[in-house]
Amino acid sequence: MYCGWRGYLWSVTSSDLARVLDPHSSTLRPLPADVGELLVAVRAPARLAAHLRAVHDVAWQLTEQLEAGFPTLVFDREAVLYGAATHDIGKVEHRNELTGPGHQHEPAGYRLLVAYGVPARLARFARTHASWTGPDTTIDDHLVSLADKIWKAKRVPDLEDLVIARLVTACGTEQWQAFAQLDDILDGLAVGADHRLAYQASHTVSP
Repeated sequence: MYCGWRGYLWSVTSSDLARVLDPHSSTLRPLPADVGELLVAVRAPARLAAHLRAVHDVAWQLTEQLEAGFPTLVFDREAVLYGAATHDIGKVEHRNELTGPGHQHEPAGYRLLVAYGVPARLARFARTHASWTGPDTTIDDHLVSLADKIWKAKRVPDLEDLVIARLVTACGTEQWQAFAQLDDILDGLAVGADHRLAYQASHTVSP
């Protein structure tokens, strides 16, 4: 397992990646320490790490506000945050998808995470974050997908409708009310999109 090589791994970290992983380098919440070690182990580009940090920060805010606004909604916040922090890790193997479209990184990310000892229940988000209509997806998958959209202020009605349906079922609230509350949350998160986009763009694509 890569964690045993912590000292070596950090010694070979690129300076730009090290800046992204430095908890104090940004107002965005830092990535979990074990995710940082994994990104070093796979020699992730700094821009990928910056993207993961931005989406992780949004997922943190999103889940915090959902817990406050919908206290009877049951979801695994730890899993959602881990999924947000690792969802695009397969792009270390498909680097053309860092700057262009593509879906090869999704199964590749799942395989990579499992190979490094990540449980399948957490690794799955690398595979599901762009396929939220899949029959086996859960509210946890939908929240990772939602964070991966709203970080750049992108609204996806069919994805949001899935989340709203979960809120109505879990909380017994009216559909219009669930829509209004979620809409307010997402509007608030979208405000920081320009900052997050600039943060990501300020880091290199090269390892």
